Amino acid sequence: MGARWKGKGSEIAAASDPMSRIVANLQSSLIQSETCGLLSGCAVLIGAMPELTGLLNRSCFGRSVVTADADKQWFQLSLEEAFYLSHDLKCLKIIGEDKCPKSDDELWLYMKSKKTMFPDFYKAYSHLRTKNWVVRSGSQYGVDFVAYRHHPALIHSEYAVVVSSEGASNESPRLKIWSDIHCTIRLCGSVAKTLLVLNIKKNDHDTSSPSCLEKFDVGELIIKRWNPERCREDQQTIGNDKSKSPI
Repeated sequence: MGARWKGKGSEIAAASDPMSRIVANLQSSLIQSETCGLLSGCAVLIGAMPELTGLLNRSCFGRSVVTADADKQWFQLSLEEAFYLSHDLKCLKIIGEDKCPKSDDELWLYMKSKKTMFPDFYKAYSHLRTKNWVVRSGSQYGVDFVAYRHHPALIHSEYAVVVSSEGASNESPRLKIWSDIHCTIRLCGSVAKTLLVLNIKKNDHDTSSPSCLEKFDVGELIIKRWNPERCREDQQTIGNDKSKSPI
């Protein structure tokens, strides 16, 4: 469906401040400030000063939460966002409920315990983030993620993303039957998004540590509705031949 920018100047503003640069600035700021995240159930909390708050907002990591702390703005990161900052960008230390810093392996096991398909969802999330797409939850559209070319204030999300795990039908039942495919495609069409299925192929590798991510493959599949109007013969030609049905 292509990019749908919000208002005049949005595309120019995005081009002048690419997401790769914003994320690099966030990475540098987190390292310099030695900011730590706090594990809290199925999320990670970050307390941010004004400069870091601006970078988190501009890079679209986490969502701000209201607290009684007047000195800091708190952000709630999803498990995928937190692990991406910790494991891929290596700019965020995460502290557990026992007040001790967690290693990548410890975080991996913790997040798997909270979300059965975390390895698949994380691989899909990091696959898009490393390509400089902004990735947000797609729950309001009945999908796993939505992907933006830049900040949601400048552009509408372009892709509705469904994560599928090869050979794991019990864990990943999405799009396994025609009715589910049909409903999802119709929904995507009604909100002007393209359905993108990311198929995670584990290649029979053990998922007990994050090192397995290097062995995973990601297949990208775009699914669209067939529009019969685009396949019809020229209407004028059909109209001149009364013996032919227009269908």
